[in-house]
Amino acid sequence: MLKASLVRLAGLAALSAVSVAALACEQLQMEAGGPVAAVPDGDGLILADGRSVRLIGMQAPKLALGREDFQSWPLAEKARAALAGLVEGHEVTLGYGGEKLDRYGRALAHVFVQTDAGRIWAQQALIAQGLARVYSFPDNRACLDLLFAAEGRARLGGLGIWADPYYSVRAADQPGELLGRLGHYELVEGRVHQAAKTGGRVYLNFGRVWKEDFTAVIEAAGLRLFAKAELDPLVLEGALVRVRGWVDERDGPRIEVTHPEQIEVLATR
Repeated sequence: MLKASLVRLAGLAALSAVSVAALACEQLQMEAGGPVAAVPDGDGLILADGRSVRLIGMQAPKLALGREDFQSWPLAEKARAALAGLVEGHEVTLGYGGEKLDRYGRALAHVFVQTDAGRIWAQQALIAQGLARVYSFPDNRACLDLLFAAEGRARLGGLGIWADPYYSVRAADQPGELLGRLGHYELVEGRVHQAAKTGGRVYLNFGRVWKEDFTAVIEAAGLRLFAKAELDPLVLEGALVRVRGWVDERDGPRIEVTHPEQIEVLATR
């Protein structure tokens, strides 16, 4: 039961279930996007009709874009240029697999470009080049398996961001290093020392000293998504996992897990 549950979680969390991913992508609601007028950053487009599009399912290195006290992340301009080279001069099609608009009014879409070489999925292309990471939301989780597979190949090949220490996968057993990354989006690998449910939330503790060591926390809303997928995060005790999310601090460094795809199971024991 433990092994079976972990395998199911691993499949959802992005190992390489290509057939599942293809099915998910086929189920996208496709709409015409039209010509691209501008590419402000590595995961955003402005269409000729004025619509702003956030490429869902990925996070490119961030540009400062005039924000005070914000430094552009390494390779941010290269990512923007790569996206511009892909979409400029072409019409794009938008694919929706979840919430369609964010609070800023941006379309949250997968972007497809028709070229002489065939149809290109922009998210997959940038992630495959190592110019973006997989980045998902509780209300937008379609097509992730293929994106995780592309990210894994790019990371193993040391492409793009994966050759820069800024984007290194962090070790869960180095809480001091993680405290130095507060407010950053990180990938953290380690073995779950203890999985426990307390007060309506689940804690995945990666060390014996829970007030100091790294912890992944799943609140009630996240647990409902795990339950809907028939997944029990408590079976992760003893598993080697990779957790992705924003690092904050509460009794040591932690990441809040809002949906199952934030956790990749690397080994069950």
